[in-house]
Amino acid sequence: MIVAALGYFVDIYDLILFGMVRKTSLLDIGVCTGLDADACKSVITDQGFHLLNYQMGGMLVGGVLWGMLGDKRGRLSVMFGSITLYSIANIANGMVHTVDSYTAWRFIAGLGLAGELGAGITLVSELMGAERRGLGTTLVAALGVSGGVVAGLIGGAFPGLDHPTWRQAYFIGGGLGLALLVLRIGVVESGMFHTAVAKTNVKRGNFFALFSKPERLKRYLAIICVGLPVWYVIGLAFSFSDRIGGALGLDPAPNPATTLFFCYGSCTIGGFACGLLSQYLRSRKKALGIFLGLTTLSLALYFTVGGTSLTVFYALAAFGGAASGYWAVFVATAAELFGTNLRATVTTTVPNFVRGAVPLFTLSFQALVPSLHVLGAAIAVGAGTLVLAVIGLVSLDESFGVDLDFTE
Repeated sequence: MIVAALGYFVDIYDLILFGMVRKTSLLDIGVCTGLDADACKSVITDQGFHLLNYQMGGMLVGGVLWGMLGDKRGRLSVMFGSITLYSIANIANGMVHTVDSYTAWRFIAGLGLAGELGAGITLVSELMGAERRGLGTTLVAALGVSGGVVAGLIGGAFPGLDHPTWRQAYFIGGGLGLALLVLRIGVVESGMFHTAVAKTNVKRGNFFALFSKPERLKRYLAIICVGLPVWYVIGLAFSFSDRIGGALGLDPAPNPATTLFFCYGSCTIGGFACGLLSQYLRSRKKALGIFLGLTTLSLALYFTVGGTSLTVFYALAAFGGAASGYWAVFVATAAELFGTNLRATVTTTVPNFVRGAVPLFTLSFQALVPSLHVLGAAIAVGAGTLVLAVIGLVSLDESFGVDLDFTE
């Protein structure tokens, strides 16, 4: 559980660090050379979307590859293999000097980042008892999310404070990941996985089996939809808070690094709260429903009163982060919904398909801006994710306390 939590800590550190240093790093490699202020702002935004889309594209591809490997070769091999890849990519990101090389290494980083969470949650879920595994997976995800707080402190959430350069910040993330590899000694593989391997007549890690039966496909799509609002909040509403805050009338505009710092600081609290609530209610669905309601409320306030002041704006970012902290219960639910022979495939692909949906959010946002303007476009995309999440949640069966020792 500790290894999985630390691995996810570095995973989130890298994901959020990019949002923190996006503008600084692009300026440093010279994308605005010879441009005036307005043209530079436009180029920074466009290149930021470009890099984010490639990173999330890598996570989509990696989610499928690592997930299949997790069911075929084991949870441990995927967890440490992904840590190795994203650590190397992190270090390489600190050495880039062109947009093309930056793009390539953000894609490779996305590939690596795709595997750790799903493998870790699957492993912890299978090693703990039915009544207590929710606490284990909550600790993994909630403690891991605190990596976003550290990324904020190192990445410049508070400009007045001394902090490493963006290159050094990437090196720190890579070093932390490589240091985790020494913890591989003593970590055991899931007994359920060994049992599944012994069943030679059962196919493991067949991604396309998720589409072979309508009921199974319904489960898969439904749980993906439940997680969409989390990465709408993080990947669009807060990562581009400077643009949205400016549209709300804030001058100076909010700093995305500071916004994400407050978001992830409270997301850790929200993760613990949602996990404990699901244990208390003995229901994943009820806890997810309550936090979806809180996410809806936080976004409504964000777009209506967020322009009051920077203090109010950042306070609402904290509220939104806490409300979207249901990510831990969401991933644990994905693990509980499917059999051992497909569990790693599902638990790895589901969060990565959600995170990989960010390019759809950003592309939809950019397409809607000319007709709906910035706020209208952002609200429309957010409302769409919330509607899909509610539909998905309603269609799911309760998974609290189910016996995980079964195959599809």
